[in-house]
Amino acid sequence: MWLLVSPGNPLKPQRGMAPLPQRLASARRIADGRRIVATAVEAALGTRYTFDTLRLLLRRFPRVRFVWLMGADIMRQLPRWRRWRAMLRGIPFAVLPRPGYNRAALREQAAQVMRHHRRRERAAPTLAGDPPAWVFLHAAENPISATAIRASRKGTVP
Repeated sequence: MWLLVSPGNPLKPQRGMAPLPQRLASARRIADGRRIVATAVEAALGTRYTFDTLRLLLRRFPRVRFVWLMGADIMRQLPRWRRWRAMLRGIPFAVLPRPGYNRAALREQAAQVMRHHRRRERAAPTLAGDPPAWVFLHAAENPISATAIRASRKGTVP
């Protein structure tokens, strides 16, 4: 699994965001370097939007069968992303639960657009086949957010 540390989110202000090397170092503390690898591949590729990053990765690694993992909070935001529909048709994805977002994410636009491509959770191990396909994974929910992490480092409350 690759943890893609973005040089910057086009939908969020840069103000208050830690520099890329600091965020990459933080992600590397979570990663084990073998099964989970933290990378700043978007900075290396010069991409700003996830669609462009995925397109280049799929082209660069044509034999790799990628699955994009995202939280339910991100799934709710997808309609604001550049070329999000094409992105979801081009790569299978799995949605991880996030406290307070799950039900809404499954009711809103991205899930509705992709409703005919949803697979049962037990199909997750074979998800890396031909897109479009997606699953919602039931797992322990992690309440930690990047906003809360940044606030704790500054000694403020999010």
